[in-house]
Amino acid sequence: MSAFTKDPGWLDFHPHPSKPRFQLPPGAVDAHCHVFGPGDQFPYAPERKYTPCDAGKETLFALRDLLGFERNVIVQATCHGADNRALVDALNASKGCARGIGTVRDTVTDEEIKALHEAGVRGVRFNFVRRLADPKPDDYYHAIIERIAPLGWQVVVYFEAADLAERWHFFASLPTTVVVDHMGRPDVTKSVEGSEFQQFVRLMAEHENIWSKVTCPERLSATGPDGYDDVVPFARYLVERFPDRVLWGTDWPHPNMKSHMPDDGKLVDFIPRIAVTAELQRKLLVDNPMRLYWAD
Repeated sequence: MSAFTKDPGWLDFHPHPSKPRFQLPPGAVDAHCHVFGPGDQFPYAPERKYTPCDAGKETLFALRDLLGFERNVIVQATCHGADNRALVDALNASKGCARGIGTVRDTVTDEEIKALHEAGVRGVRFNFVRRLADPKPDDYYHAIIERIAPLGWQVVVYFEAADLAERWHFFASLPTTVVVDHMGRPDVTKSVEGSEFQQFVRLMAEHENIWSKVTCPERLSATGPDGYDDVVPFARYLVERFPDRVLWGTDWPHPNMKSHMPDDGKLVDFIPRIAVTAELQRKLLVDNPMRLYWAD
């Protein structure tokens, strides 16, 4: 039993996700998921903005097998702060079938970075969503990047569409591969051809080191879980425009969802709507994540 009490009204992950109708290509990677605790073993950070339900590695790996994935990229959850022990524990238990994106502070030591690398961590995540984290000055992030860039690590950034203009020069200045979570959270009630989303498209077009995860229709949709139709044009646009720089993941266990908890099997069935050919599906789910996370 966890020593922590989850937030009132917290939506737990789906207890019985369905088996997808869409058959994933061999070698498919769930390139964005998390582990939470369990809190009695891996305590949640004192500075956290939320306390989730426990969602440990055993449940994640069982979901991986049910859905038909072969590998995971596990992203450090903000509720764990810069304590990467739950992440490293999951990586060590994966038998080489998982890579990680960690969170570190600017005081991280070379020994700590080396240990994370040996466990399978291949990048750091910077969260600019103010309701989830407290963004730092640019110098703070650059100090970390100078430490991790020689290892070939990537930088994952999470921000909302309205904040892109403010962060443009910072993102464009980064020397590493940069992976944007959830398409930069576009407002899908607006047009794909509108200025806001096209600003993000321009960022990717002008900077070939910038990738995007075409993830989280359940977070972005304004119409709800009956197909997430309003998200399809945005994700499909990026998949077809940048087929070699897109990734897909479940976002399990879907932290901070308020409206509903998605069925992960149905999320997998969303994939052929945004990657409509076998070639695009293979790039999105196999070739791209393998090149980015398992090249070494």
